[in-house]
Amino acid sequence: MSSDPARFIGDIPRHYDRGLGPVIFEAYAEETARRAAIWGPRNALEIAAGTGIVTRKLRDALPTDARLTATDLNAPMLEIAREKFRPDEQVSFDVADALVLPFADGAFDAVICQFGLMFFPDKDAAHREAARVLRPHGRYLTSVWDAPRYNPFSRLGQEMVERFFPGDPPKFVSPFSCPEIDPTKEALIAAGFTNIVISVLPRVHEIADVKAFATGLVFGHPLLNQIRARGEVAPEAIAAALAERLGQEFGAPARMPMQAILFEASRL
Repeated sequence: MSSDPARFIGDIPRHYDRGLGPVIFEAYAEETARRAAIWGPRNALEIAAGTGIVTRKLRDALPTDARLTATDLNAPMLEIAREKFRPDEQVSFDVADALVLPFADGAFDAVICQFGLMFFPDKDAAHREAARVLRPHGRYLTSVWDAPRYNPFSRLGQEMVERFFPGDPPKFVSPFSCPEIDPTKEALIAAGFTNIVISVLPRVHEIADVKAFATGLVFGHPLLNQIRARGEVAPEAIAAALAERLGQEFGAPARMPMQAILFEASRL
């Protein structure tokens, strides 16, 4: 799901899946899958599937004979996703660029993309590709993170990196590039979508294992490569300090607020 897929290498995908998945992705994945299943798609495509968190929820929610194709630009992420499925489940995996999908026009009746749009270098092109591979009246569901003020996990992670690297903190691609609703709505209309439903989805998550989540924030992100390359601070030390900071911010048990925006639309 990154604009530089080579950075999701080594042990990063597994930390992403185990550390971040249960806290910030799974509940939204369940809601996305539930909404996608309402329309009863027979052939669904997931874009920016990552480690298969949404894919697993979709497979559980869709009819057993429905076909599901999961794509991501990053092959190591998809390898983690494959582990979540039996060979007899109708799920296929393809390394694919969301801006140039390798599928025929009208090949799918549903396209789903959770928390991927923010990282695409050309978001308008991504919407056009989603529309192209959808049949007429097919459904498109795409979600983004709301503004950082509603999602403090990112702020705390950034603050911790700046604390350990005050002069030159490592750089990373922000997951908050689409917090305003109107630009995405207008882009969907321009791409040929109609009947657009926009849902703002706040939630509070009780973090069962704060240390595991803090480890995921550090070790499950390409930022880890920059930290290791510098060699000035052990990433374990950053994760430990971040776990302590999360406890200070959210209490014990830690209850953390989040907020996402989900767009649902129909292809003309």
